[in-house]
Order: sequence, then C-alpha cells, then structure tokens
Amino acid sequence: MNSLEGLLRNALLAAARSARLKAMALRLPVTAAVVRRFVPGETIAECLAAVRALAADGLHASIDFLGEDTTSPAQAAVVRDGYLEVLARLAAEGLTGTAEVSVKLTALGLGLPDGRGLALAHAREICAAASAAGTTVTVDMEDHTATDATLGVLAELRRDYPDAGGVLQAYLHRTLDDCTLLAGEKSRIRLCKGAYAEPAEVAHQTREEVSTAYVACARVLIAGDGYPMLATHDPEMIAAVAELAAQYGREPGSYEYQMLYGIRSDEQRRLAAMGEAVRVYVPFGTDWWGYFVRRLAERPANLLFFLRALLGR
Repeated sequence: MNSLEGLLRNALLAAARSARLKAMALRLPVTAAVVRRFVPGETIAECLAAVRALAADGLHASIDFLGEDTTSPAQAAVVRDGYLEVLARLAAEGLTGTAEVSVKLTALGLGLPDGRGLALAHAREICAAASAAGTTVTVDMEDHTATDATLGVLAELRRDYPDAGGVLQAYLHRTLDDCTLLAGEKSRIRLCKGAYAEPAEVAHQTREEVSTAYVACARVLIAGDGYPMLATHDPEMIAAVAELAAQYGREPGSYEYQMLYGIRSDEQRRLAAMGEAVRVYVPFGTDWWGYFVRRLAERPANLLFFLRALLGR
C-alpha cells in the first residue's frame, strides 16, 4: 500500500463513523443503487432472495444483520430479534443447509456498560435458535479493542455450542498466536486480513506485511485440526491457500473460501465450479453505512466503481 492509498483508506475508515457524511450520502439518489452491489437489500426477503441466487450457483452464505456500536439495551434486543427472525425464515424456507449467520457482539450490546453479559446472553439465544434450525453462527471480529472480549465470549459460547465460529484478523500482531490456540479439532475460524484502521503498535501497516502475516496464519489453521474459513479476494492469497491445502492434504470441503457479496463474484463461481466450498458474506439492513464505506476502503477498485456511478458513467 503506497502512502496515497494509505491516506485514502484512513480517510474512508474515519468516514465510516461519521453520521454527517452518512446523512449526506443518503440524500444522493445514486447511493442506494451503488450500495446494492455490496448490500442486497434492507429486508429479510431481499436478503433471502440473494441467498437463494447464490445457492443456485453452488455458493453458501453467511448472513449479517447490519449494525454495530449499539447504544441501548433495547437496540441490542432489536438486533437479537432480527437474527431470530432470520433463522426462523431460513428454516421455514429450507435454506439452513446453505446459510448461517454472522453476528457482531457490539450490535448485541458488548459496548454498553456491563455489556458483556448482555451480549453473551443475546448470542446464546441466537446460537440456540441456529442449532435448532440446523445451522451455525460465526461471531464476527471488530477493532482490536474488542478482540479479547470477543474471544472470551466465543469461548463461553463454545461450551454449549462447539460449532460456533470465530474470526481472526491477520493484520494484528497477536493473530498468529491466536491461530495456534484456536486451530483445534472442529474449531471453525474465519481468517481475514482486517478492515479497521489500527495503530502500528497492534497491527501490520503495509500490504506486504499483511499478506505475509495472512499466509503464516493460514498455514497454522490449515495444518491444524479445525475447519479453516479463508476469507480473501486477493488472487495471491487464494493461490497460497490452494498450495497450503495441497501441502497438508486438505480435501475440498475440509476448509472453505469466503468472500463478500458483490466482490469478485466470477471468482466465487469459478472456485465453486472446481469443487471448492465457497461462502459469501451477505449483509442486509438499514444500518449499511459503516459496512459500505469499509468495502470502499479495502480496494481502490471499489471506490472507483462508486465514483463512476456518482458521475453517471
């Protein structure tokens, strides 16, 4: 990442938390059309339509009911109830074999005073509903200040729901050690590069450093006894995962690739056609601003796509 890209990325990540910029964007007629590339809709019905379309292409899904940094227990309860409704609809429509849910603990109240217990209680309810429906839950990771709390809640959830998945971010200096601890039998871990602006004291800063860290972490997970979920759109990382899987005798289906809805869709279908397990992260809901802007920050091509749409090209 060159210095200009770094400055642009940091500016976009700051914008992701700006209520003023969100309000301005909502007034632009083109915004909704562009957002739909990355967020298939605001309703459960729109989300499930996207899940069915992915399933028709041999792709699995992980559904995210968008929201984070909940500001009240009532708001956290609304998010919990949203997930319970999603899981009920997945079961009713026979989609639990192809789709799971991903949850952010701050959306369930983690950031509130004494919020750990509240978030854990809500996450337990979601895990129980997922288990009854015949699917799974992955606990998303957020910025580094929430890492210890998130992994602690995950450990408690796994006592009753051992298939609960977790997420590790390769750009954090600590993640290689976390991978070693979490690569045990049947442990479901999603490895991503990381999408938050983090200080140099806790995270690698250059593209090369992050890529090197990603491969090192992927090696630990693939060599382990768990179920690695390798989240990347980077062609070099996809190739590296394939090489590591071959080196450690991993058959397709004993690990999976994960990608975001609307990004490299052709590659998603290509990998699935080769027999690889591929899961697409499908977000939905009205609270899409932070998620959308972080997608722009991750790849200059995404920002170019947005700017072209704004200019009507």
